[in-house]
Amino acid sequence: MEWPEAMIATAGTLAVFAVAIVAVWQGFKTWQAKVAARVEVAQDEAYRKLAEETLAAQRALKSELADLRERVVTIEKMLREVG
Repeated sequence: MEWPEAMIATAGTLAVFAVAIVAVWQGFKTWQAKVAARVEVAQDEAYRKLAEETLAAQRALKSELADLRERVVTIEKMLREVG
């Protein structure tokens, strides 16, 4: 093999390696984006669940607070009648 043919073969080999490297790199980046999207969806679901639980707790506290207010009003009324 003469020098020009060797250079063409070397350039072709380097081109094939470059294309392979770009293909592997893009495959990795695509995989990385999919993983990141899955993580984001999982986090969103966790935040949604936390928000629902917080809302349920707030509603329960609101109900308990209303009950306590009624009791305080009743106690105040009894104290006025006695005192």
